Amino acid sequence: MSVNITHGDCRNINLNFTHAFLPPVFVTVFVVGTLSNIWGLRSVCYSWRSIGSINIFMLNLGVADLLYLFTLPFLVDYYARGSGWRFGQPFCKVTRFCFNLNLYGSIGFLTCISIYRYLGIVHPMRVLGKITSRHSLAVSAVVWTMVIIQILPDMFFEKNDANLTESCFDTTSNELIEDYLPYSIGWSVTGFAIPLVIILVCYGHIVAVLARKVTVNPVLKQRCLKLVVILVILFSICFIPYHVFRNINLETRILKKRGICHASFSNIYIAHQVGRCLACLNSAINPLIYIVGNDDFLLKCHEFSKRARLSLAGLTGTALYRKPMETYSPTETLG
Repeated sequence: MSVNITHGDCRNINLNFTHAFLPPVFVTVFVVGTLSNIWGLRSVCYSWRSIGSINIFMLNLGVADLLYLFTLPFLVDYYARGSGWRFGQPFCKVTRFCFNLNLYGSIGFLTCISIYRYLGIVHPMRVLGKITSRHSLAVSAVVWTMVIIQILPDMFFEKNDANLTESCFDTTSNELIEDYLPYSIGWSVTGFAIPLVIILVCYGHIVAVLARKVTVNPVLKQRCLKLVVILVILFSICFIPYHVFRNINLETRILKKRGICHASFSNIYIAHQVGRCLACLNSAINPLIYIVGNDDFLLKCHEFSKRARLSLAGLTGTALYRKPMETYSPTETLG
């Protein structure tokens, strides 16, 4: 199989896809994510006691989402203007910091929720009465601290090139790209890969326990299985593509800087942009965690669905009963 590799000047990546694709996605995520997270935080506050210690992680998850969502209007303006950043480099770094804070904060708190679920189902007697709100607050503080330590070095990397002073890169300039790639890989391992392994181990054991035990509360079993599905969707759609293509795209930039080009580099860049959009979708998907953790909401949805089915059945029956008399016309038989 022939490989199309050239040495010399590489053509610039066409940014038209980015400028056309990102703004509408960001607008949609901003509207849906803001409304759903405000509703989710409201439901957490109203059901504070019934949800348990996990509600503190849900609250932090919502705060992390809103911090990022409030920066999206500035990114919409940036990409809609053809990658023209007009809010200053310090705020550019703050915007990118908020994205990373949301992304890795979400992963951290989803990991905490998974661990708490694991302890509550697999080792219920060992943790009974031993995990309090204070413990959850302390764990939350540790998560925020670890996330900030991981992403803080990103603030010291330049977000524009010397000839592109109005740019606001999501990674760094070409001059620093060789230093950024090892940092990005290490960051991906500590902030994503390790939490992913923890979540897979926890839920793998949970599924095995739920399959063996017939005495487990059916509501609890259903909620846990739904949470497993949501987390699989989150990691599969939102997190895995982003981390894979971010590092591959960084590698292609290094190769291009050395004059090594490949026909697939443009496709890798597009895949990276799509991965970025999928990563920001987690801010709109995270509120599903509130639904899974809220028994009152699930009960209301069940009652509403039951009433809707009864109403629909009544309307259908009425329509069927009336239809022959309403459609009957003596003149039609005379025509």
